[in-house]
Amino acid sequence: MVFISVLIFWLVSLCLHEYAHARVAYAGGDTSVVGKGYLTMNPLRYMHPVLSIVLPMVFLALGYIALPGGAVYIDTTRIRSRGWLSLVSLAGPMANLAMFLFCALPFALGWHIGRDDLGSLWPSLALCAYFQALAFVLNMLPIPGLDGYGVIEPFLPDGIRQSLDYVRPAGFFILLAIFITENPVKHAVGRWIDTLVLGLDVSPAYLIEGLTLFRSTL
Repeated sequence: MVFISVLIFWLVSLCLHEYAHARVAYAGGDTSVVGKGYLTMNPLRYMHPVLSIVLPMVFLALGYIALPGGAVYIDTTRIRSRGWLSLVSLAGPMANLAMFLFCALPFALGWHIGRDDLGSLWPSLALCAYFQALAFVLNMLPIPGLDGYGVIEPFLPDGIRQSLDYVRPAGFFILLAIFITENPVKHAVGRWIDTLVLGLDVSPAYLIEGLTLFRSTL
Protein backbone atom coordinates (compact mmCIF):
# COMPACT_ATOMS: atom_id res chain seq x y z
CA MET A 1 0.00 0.00 0.00
CA VAL A 2 2.87 2.39 0.72
CA PHE A 3 4.39 1.73 -2.69
CA ILE A 4 1.10 2.16 -4.54
CA SER A 5 0.01 5.28 -2.68
CA VAL A 6 3.41 6.97 -3.00
CA LEU A 7 3.58 6.11 -6.71
CA ILE A 8 0.09 7.51 -7.36
CA PHE A 9 0.88 10.67 -5.42
CA TRP A 10 4.13 11.04 -7.36
CA LEU A 11 2.30 10.83 -10.67
CA VAL A 12 -0.18 13.45 -9.47
CA SER A 13 2.69 15.70 -8.41
CA LEU A 14 4.28 15.21 -11.84
CA CYS A 15 1.11 16.47 -13.49
CA LEU A 16 0.76 19.42 -11.11
CA HIS A 17 4.40 20.41 -11.55
CA GLU A 18 4.14 20.52 -15.32
CA TYR A 19 0.62 21.96 -15.30
CA ALA A 20 1.89 24.83 -13.15
CA HIS A 21 4.60 25.59 -15.72
CA ALA A 22 2.03 25.56 -18.52
CA ARG A 23 -0.57 27.61 -16.67
CA VAL A 24 1.88 30.40 -15.87
CA ALA A 25 3.27 30.26 -19.41
CA TYR A 26 -0.28 30.72 -20.72
CA ALA A 27 -0.78 33.70 -18.43
CA GLY A 28 2.56 35.08 -19.62
CA GLY A 29 1.62 34.93 -23.29
CA ASP A 30 2.33 31.42 -24.62
CA THR A 31 -1.09 30.34 -25.86
CA SER A 32 0.45 27.38 -27.70
CA VAL A 33 0.23 25.33 -24.48
CA VAL A 34 -3.52 25.00 -25.09
CA GLY A 35 -3.08 23.21 -28.41
CA LYS A 36 -0.41 20.98 -26.90
CA GLY A 37 -2.89 19.83 -24.26
CA TYR A 38 -0.80 21.01 -21.32
CA LEU A 39 -3.66 22.74 -19.53
CA THR A 40 -5.06 19.41 -18.40
CA MET A 41 -4.22 16.91 -15.69
CA ASN A 42 -3.72 14.13 -18.25
CA PRO A 43 -0.34 12.55 -17.36
CA LEU A 44 0.06 11.23 -20.91
CA ARG A 45 0.62 14.82 -22.04
CA TYR A 46 3.70 15.12 -19.86
CA MET A 47 5.09 11.63 -19.58
CA HIS A 48 7.88 9.79 -21.33
CA PRO A 49 8.22 6.05 -20.51
CA VAL A 50 11.86 6.33 -19.44
CA LEU A 51 12.19 9.93 -18.25
CA SER A 52 8.82 10.04 -16.49
CA ILE A 53 8.54 6.57 -14.98
CA VAL A 54 11.66 4.41 -15.07
CA LEU A 55 14.34 6.94 -14.05
CA PRO A 56 12.27 8.70 -11.35
CA MET A 57 11.29 5.38 -9.78
CA VAL A 58 14.89 4.15 -9.80
CA PHE A 59 16.01 7.34 -8.06
CA LEU A 60 13.13 7.20 -5.62
CA ALA A 61 14.17 3.66 -4.76
CA LEU A 62 17.64 4.97 -3.95
CA GLY A 63 15.93 7.16 -1.40
CA TYR A 64 17.65 10.46 -1.99
CA ILE A 65 16.80 11.80 -5.44
CA ALA A 66 13.33 12.77 -6.56
CA LEU A 67 12.96 14.20 -10.04
CA PRO A 68 9.77 15.49 -11.72
CA GLY A 69 10.38 13.24 -14.71
CA GLY A 70 8.25 15.16 -17.21
CA ALA A 71 8.47 18.21 -19.37
CA VAL A 72 6.35 20.82 -21.07
CA TYR A 73 7.76 22.65 -24.05
CA ILE A 74 7.23 26.37 -23.66
CA ASP A 75 7.57 28.75 -26.60
CA THR A 76 9.67 31.32 -24.77
CA THR A 77 9.46 33.74 -27.69
CA ARG A 78 5.81 34.30 -26.83
CA ILE A 79 6.42 35.10 -23.15
CA ARG A 80 6.01 38.82 -22.71
CA SER A 81 8.85 39.65 -20.30
CA ARG A 82 11.87 38.32 -18.41
CA GLY A 83 9.84 38.39 -15.22
CA TRP A 84 7.23 36.08 -16.71
CA LEU A 85 9.96 33.74 -17.97
CA SER A 86 11.30 33.53 -14.45
CA LEU A 87 7.82 32.86 -13.04
CA VAL A 88 7.25 30.06 -15.56
CA SER A 89 10.31 28.24 -14.22
CA LEU A 90 9.40 28.95 -10.60
CA ALA A 91 5.86 27.62 -10.96
CA GLY A 92 6.85 23.94 -11.09
CA PRO A 93 8.89 23.87 -7.86
CA MET A 94 6.20 25.91 -6.13
CA ALA A 95 3.71 23.17 -7.01
CA ASN A 96 6.04 20.67 -5.29
CA LEU A 97 6.25 22.97 -2.28
CA ALA A 98 2.44 23.18 -2.11
CA MET A 99 2.17 19.39 -2.22
CA PHE A 100 4.81 19.11 0.48
CA LEU A 101 2.73 21.38 2.71
CA PHE A 102 -0.36 19.30 1.95
CA CYS A 103 1.43 16.15 3.16
CA ALA A 104 3.27 17.76 6.08
CA LEU A 105 0.52 19.82 7.67
CA PRO A 106 -1.26 16.82 9.26
CA PHE A 107 1.96 16.13 11.18
CA ALA A 108 2.39 19.80 12.08
CA LEU A 109 -1.18 19.80 13.42
CA GLY A 110 -0.53 16.63 15.41
CA TRP A 111 -3.23 14.57 13.71
CA HIS A 112 -0.95 11.52 13.68
CA ILE A 113 -0.51 11.38 17.44
CA GLY A 114 -2.28 8.36 18.89
CA ARG A 115 -3.62 7.32 15.49
CA ASP A 116 -1.46 4.29 14.75
CA ASP A 117 -4.66 2.43 13.81
CA LEU A 118 -4.62 4.03 10.34
CA GLY A 119 -2.13 1.50 9.04
CA SER A 120 0.06 2.69 6.17
CA LEU A 121 -1.39 6.23 6.01
CA TRP A 122 1.26 7.96 8.13
CA PRO A 123 4.34 6.23 6.63
CA SER A 124 2.98 6.97 3.15
CA LEU A 125 2.23 10.60 3.97
CA ALA A 126 5.62 11.13 5.60
CA LEU A 127 7.42 9.65 2.59
CA CYS A 128 5.37 11.73 0.15
CA ALA A 129 6.23 14.86 2.14
CA TYR A 130 9.92 13.98 2.07
CA PHE A 131 9.95 13.33 -1.69
CA GLN A 132 8.13 16.58 -2.40
CA ALA A 133 10.55 18.54 -0.23
CA LEU A 134 13.40 16.83 -2.05
CA ALA A 135 11.92 17.63 -5.45
CA PHE A 136 11.44 21.27 -4.47
CA VAL A 137 14.99 21.73 -3.20
CA LEU A 138 16.63 19.90 -6.11
CA ASN A 139 14.62 21.80 -8.69
CA MET A 140 15.63 25.09 -7.14
CA LEU A 141 19.35 24.40 -7.56
CA PRO A 142 20.77 26.89 -10.10
CA ILE A 143 22.03 24.16 -12.44
CA PRO A 144 21.40 24.62 -16.18
CA GLY A 145 18.50 22.42 -17.17
CA LEU A 146 16.78 22.69 -13.78
CA ASP A 147 14.03 25.13 -12.84
CA GLY A 148 16.25 26.96 -10.36
CA TYR A 149 18.50 28.01 -13.20
CA GLY A 150 15.48 28.94 -15.29
CA VAL A 151 14.41 31.38 -12.56
CA ILE A 152 17.63 33.41 -12.85
CA GLU A 153 18.48 32.76 -16.51
CA PRO A 154 16.41 35.62 -17.97
CA PHE A 155 18.37 38.14 -15.91
CA LEU A 156 21.86 36.87 -16.76
CA PRO A 157 24.08 38.76 -19.23
CA ASP A 158 23.87 37.35 -22.75
CA GLY A 159 27.48 36.13 -22.72
CA ILE A 160 27.06 34.14 -19.51
CA ARG A 161 23.74 32.71 -20.64
CA GLN A 162 25.17 31.58 -23.97
CA SER A 163 28.15 29.96 -22.28
CA LEU A 164 25.91 28.06 -19.86
CA ASP A 165 23.75 26.82 -22.73
CA TYR A 166 26.58 24.40 -23.50
CA VAL A 167 26.30 23.02 -19.97
CA ARG A 168 22.53 22.49 -20.12
CA PRO A 169 22.64 18.97 -21.68
CA ALA A 170 24.91 17.86 -18.81
CA GLY A 171 22.66 19.28 -16.08
CA PHE A 172 21.27 15.90 -15.11
CA PHE A 173 24.74 14.38 -14.79
CA ILE A 174 25.92 17.33 -12.70
CA LEU A 175 22.99 16.72 -10.35
CA LEU A 176 23.76 13.01 -10.20
CA ALA A 177 27.45 13.69 -9.49
CA ILE A 178 26.47 15.91 -6.57
CA PHE A 179 24.66 13.04 -4.91
CA ILE A 180 27.09 10.21 -5.52
CA THR A 181 30.08 12.11 -4.16
CA GLU A 182 30.82 13.86 -0.89
CA ASN A 183 30.69 17.61 -1.38
CA PRO A 184 29.37 20.77 0.35
CA VAL A 185 26.38 21.08 -1.99
CA LYS A 186 25.13 17.61 -1.10
CA HIS A 187 25.31 18.39 2.62
CA ALA A 188 23.66 21.78 2.12
CA VAL A 189 20.77 20.17 0.25
CA GLY A 190 20.37 17.67 3.07
CA ARG A 191 20.18 20.48 5.61
CA TRP A 192 17.58 22.38 3.57
CA ILE A 193 15.41 19.29 3.25
CA ASP A 194 15.72 18.57 6.97
CA THR A 195 14.69 22.15 7.70
CA LEU A 196 11.52 21.71 5.66
CA VAL A 197 10.61 18.22 6.84
CA LEU A 198 11.52 18.51 10.50
CA GLY A 199 10.36 22.11 10.63
CA LEU A 200 6.78 20.91 10.12
CA ASP A 201 7.24 17.98 12.53
CA VAL A 202 7.05 15.22 9.95
CA SER A 203 7.69 12.11 12.03
CA PRO A 204 11.19 10.65 11.40
CA ALA A 205 9.95 7.27 12.59
CA TYR A 206 7.12 7.19 10.05
CA LEU A 207 9.46 8.49 7.36
CA ILE A 208 11.96 5.68 7.95
CA GLU A 209 9.15 3.13 8.03
CA GLY A 210 7.71 4.47 4.78
CA LEU A 211 11.06 4.44 3.00
CA THR A 212 11.80 0.91 4.21
CA LEU A 213 8.44 -0.40 3.00
CA PHE A 214 8.77 1.43 -0.31
CA ARG A 215 12.21 -0.01 -0.99
CA SER A 216 11.19 -3.51 0.06
CA THR A 217 8.43 -3.48 -2.56
CA LEU A 218 10.94 -2.66 -5.30
